[in-house]
Amino acid sequence: MPGLALLGFCALLGLGAGAPLCLSRQLRMQGDYVLGGLFPLSLAEEPGLHDRTQPNTTACTRFSSLGLLWALAGKMAVEEINRGSTLLPGKLLGYDFFDTCSDPVVAMKPSLMFMAKAGGRDVAARCDYAQYQPRMLAVIGPHSSELALVTGKLFGFFLMPQVSYGASMDKLSDREAFPSFFRTVPSDRVQATAMVELLYTLSWNWVAALGSDEEYGRQGLSLFSSLAGTRGICIAHEGLVPLPGAAGRDLDAVQELLHQVNQSSVQVVVLFSSPQAARTLFSHSIHCSLSPKVWVASEAWLTSDLVMTLPGMAQVGTVLGFLQRGAPMPDFSSYVQTRLALAADPAFCASLEEQQPGLEEHVVGPRCPQCDHTSLDNVSTGLLHHQTFAVYAAVYSVAQALHNTLLCNASGCPTREPVQPWQLLAKMYNMSFRVRGLPLRFDASGSVHLDYDLKLWVWRDPMPELRTVGSFNGHLQLQLSQMRWHTPSNMVPVSQCSRRCEDGQVRRVKGFHSCCYDCVSCMAGSYQRNPDDLLCTQCERDQWSPDGSRHCFPRRPKFLAWGEPATLLLLALLGLALGLALAALGLFVQHRDSPLVQASGGSRACFGLACLGLVCLSALLYPGRPRPAQCLAQQPLLHLPLAGCLSTLVLQAAEVFVESELPPSWADRLRVHLRGPRAWLAVLLAMLAEAALCAWSLGAFPPQVVMDWQVLPTEVLVHCRMHSWVGFGLPHSANAVLASLCFLGTFLVHGRPGRYNGARGLTFAALAYFIPWLSFVPLLANVHVAHQPAVQMGISLICALGILATFHLPKCYLLLWRPESNTPEFFLGGVPGDAGGRGGSGGGQETEQKPVTRDPVASPH
Repeated sequence: MPGLALLGFCALLGLGAGAPLCLSRQLRMQGDYVLGGLFPLSLAEEPGLHDRTQPNTTACTRFSSLGLLWALAGKMAVEEINRGSTLLPGKLLGYDFFDTCSDPVVAMKPSLMFMAKAGGRDVAARCDYAQYQPRMLAVIGPHSSELALVTGKLFGFFLMPQVSYGASMDKLSDREAFPSFFRTVPSDRVQATAMVELLYTLSWNWVAALGSDEEYGRQGLSLFSSLAGTRGICIAHEGLVPLPGAAGRDLDAVQELLHQVNQSSVQVVVLFSSPQAARTLFSHSIHCSLSPKVWVASEAWLTSDLVMTLPGMAQVGTVLGFLQRGAPMPDFSSYVQTRLALAADPAFCASLEEQQPGLEEHVVGPRCPQCDHTSLDNVSTGLLHHQTFAVYAAVYSVAQALHNTLLCNASGCPTREPVQPWQLLAKMYNMSFRVRGLPLRFDASGSVHLDYDLKLWVWRDPMPELRTVGSFNGHLQLQLSQMRWHTPSNMVPVSQCSRRCEDGQVRRVKGFHSCCYDCVSCMAGSYQRNPDDLLCTQCERDQWSPDGSRHCFPRRPKFLAWGEPATLLLLALLGLALGLALAALGLFVQHRDSPLVQASGGSRACFGLACLGLVCLSALLYPGRPRPAQCLAQQPLLHLPLAGCLSTLVLQAAEVFVESELPPSWADRLRVHLRGPRAWLAVLLAMLAEAALCAWSLGAFPPQVVMDWQVLPTEVLVHCRMHSWVGFGLPHSANAVLASLCFLGTFLVHGRPGRYNGARGLTFAALAYFIPWLSFVPLLANVHVAHQPAVQMGISLICALGILATFHLPKCYLLLWRPESNTPEFFLGGVPGDAGGRGGSGGGQETEQKPVTRDPVASPH
């Protein structure tokens, strides 16, 4: 019912005018089966068991409107059950509710009275309580976990069912320690899990965690800390808040803790606390001017008027917390209105006095003196955010168990024997029941599963309004648009020790907290596997990654491919060299009987040109993906034809040396050996020696196709590996000896005037061999291994082109453009018209009949 209507109705009845009510006398009703109730109807100034020297009564002076509403919700449930015909037809359910004062000392008195023998006030001492009939069949309450730990042991000994409507401590789930304990609220484990999900979703991983210095706060704090660690949430500061009346030393510790929180970057504080300890903490925080924070509240103090009414609470920041949802109870407000109205009716109060003499007051004192002096103002605020479904469901759970024990049906309850508490308890294990259409079930630990609503304090003077801004049913759902933060521009507060690392970065932890770290980018070759990794993961051998990567990529094979620009350039060079060699060979074959070709070695010159062509073709072994046969053939197919070419040049150099530097008699005898079959035998021997060196080199140091994963950052290099410089140098040694003989045999030879100087071409041909290959050694040693095949291919072609350009191409020039010089006199040293004169470049005199025109080609060496 709307609040204005309630106020108006109660004003008509004179409520709140100061007249005493009989509301406390409505907390008891007789019945066939009576339920005991423990409710915090008031609060003690200094609760607890400390500082007691005598077992006297504790004074309870502070009224608790929530406790009264919970008691009225239990009363409402009993009256509904008695009016209905579904659960207990023909049976009357009674109740006897007492105040616990939120104090174990006070709660023990009614608990002992519940266990007193039916019809009396004493608890009988027996060895067997199977037939013992206590005054109460079951107990509803208490709300506090701290009290449930005390009463649960007592009721558990007698196996009396106890159904709490607020004791959520996870320790109470222990069936061995608390065999008769049930509750219509989830365990704190569910609430702590929801808190952790809230922090994780809002990226709050740097928080302070506080708990009240009693069993509820300590266990809740421990539970939250363990769950937070599994989600990467760091607790920067952790501490316990003393209860009111604690020593000054404990209060100093609280102030020091608050100072640390205030000085740090923590913007979120999780407070797992009882209302009394929470009030103590906030009193100190307001006094110390603690900067506004986000307070994540446990259910115990989220709706407590003890905390809500504290002066200055509006300045503490943002308060969030989870409350179990339950089923809606829209008629509860009108029920409370009716009870308050009847409590002000003298005739109704007189009838209660006649029916219920209230003998228990002589033992426990007045049930709730403050309840008889309450007003609508005292309870109207609590009605705005009351959580009474759990009490209502607790009563219905006992009624359902009694229904199952008595075998009730629509026509009545056949069983008429007295019901023992332990018999009722047996029916409650894993029992399913429905309350206002909501299906509930006690699990193995005696708890029910309910969804949670996330509540936000929105201040409406003088009390905050509880706004629903999310829900939790195993998964958190937030309504961020409904949030109202204490920060400027309503920005979501940030509570992180360090910023989130970007993709491809891992955390280098600083200090003791994993949430305080530096972000370090993963280096090339490693990657960030998971967002929370502290170390980069190395890529597999066949993979690569750039700096700051979250993935690895497969390596591609790298070799001298046919389509690369460098390969195309080298192939063009190969085509040029091969074309020139073939053209020169064709020209020499065409003019094989001319003096110029004969002076150049005749058929041996043609053989040398063919060998140069083979040298050019051997360069085709380097492009493409290397194969084992290809690696083995590269050196032999290069050096064997090169040896054949150089051996023909050595024979030509020997002829030049013999004719130019030796006496004619010696020259004539040696010329015979330098021509004909013996010259070919020398070429063959030179090539056989080269073949032997190549065979030994391949046998001792065989090249292999290897895949090198290290030399290239993103590719795998496939190449022919040379295992030894000795094996590489041996095939070159024979050719180097031939080139050296050619160079030494012609370097000091003097040309004769009017004669073709063949020594000069041979000298430059030897240099054309030495210069590329001598430069090849330091170049090969320093160039990147990926470019070595291209270097070897290029050096081979440059060597072939050099020999062509220095020895054969000048002769081709004379054959094509200076045919008048192709005479025996100029090349063979004979008389005019004599084609059978001495070969080579020596012998004979110049004729006066035909002077020779000097040109650059025929100039002396």
